[in-house]
Amino acid sequence: MNESRSAAAPPATLRTGHVWAGEAGTGRYTQEVRAGRHVWTADEPVSVGGDDAGPTPFDHLFAALASCVSMTLRMYADRKEWPVERIGVVAFRERVSIEADDDSGIPVRVDQITCEVDLLGDLSAEQRERLRQIADRCPVHRMLESGNRMATRLLDPTD
Repeated sequence: MNESRSAAAPPATLRTGHVWAGEAGTGRYTQEVRAGRHVWTADEPVSVGGDDAGPTPFDHLFAALASCVSMTLRMYADRKEWPVERIGVVAFRERVSIEADDDSGIPVRVDQITCEVDLLGDLSAEQRERLRQIADRCPVHRMLESGNRMATRLLDPTD
């Protein structure tokens, strides 16, 4: 991102697949978010010091997953010409207990992301099950599930 800019200002253009977020200047945690030509707001709830001016970062993450699952199911159903009238997806995080990996038998609490898929249409049990399987193949689901490497770089303020 070596384009002329002032510190913490959004770049004049963003490459496809890049998202920018920065302080909006309207609240302690309120963020302006940009992707392509789209601009929206993220914030924290009042209970943690935000203004609740927009969805939280986790809301955005779960929105990405839910919308990707829904779009993936729509593409598949349309290609198969299955009678899916409407698709709805709720994505959320919950704490669940699983058996520890260390053979201790002591349960461990972990985060689990769950997608609940609601399909409207005259579908057989086999079609519904296939759509459930396809939901797990949406690109966002696969990325979240695969365990990703993360990197953070500070930009040089002299650039």
